[in-house]
Amino acid sequence: MFAVIGLIVGVVVGIAVEPTVPAVLQPYLPIAVVAALDALFGGLRAYLDGVFDDRVFVVSFLFNVLIAALLVFLGDQLGVGAQMTTAVVVVLGIRIFSNAASIRRHIFKA
Repeated sequence: MFAVIGLIVGVVVGIAVEPTVPAVLQPYLPIAVVAALDALFGGLRAYLDGVFDDRVFVVSFLFNVLIAALLVFLGDQLGVGAQMTTAVVVVLGIRIFSNAASIRRHIFKA
C-alpha cells in the first residue's frame, strides 16, 4: 500500500512542481512511463490474485524501467532507436492490456 501512496504523492508533486526533463533524457521518458505502468498493473493484478509482495513489486518496477531504458539506449546506439522504442512499447502494451483484462475479470467477474 505504501507503493501506491508513494506513486500518488509522486504524481501530485510532479504536477505541482512541473520539472523539466533534459533533452538527452526526453526519448527515454515515455518508455519509462510505459514500463512503470506495466509494473503498476502487474502489482494490482498480483494484489487481486492474493500473491502481492512489496519487494517483488519494487524490484519489478525498477527493473522494468531500467531494462526498457537500456533497450532504447542500445537501439539509439545502433541507429534503430525509433524501431526499438516501438518494439518496447508494443511488448509492454501487450502486458499492460493482459493485466488489465485480468483485473477486469477480478473486479467484474466477467
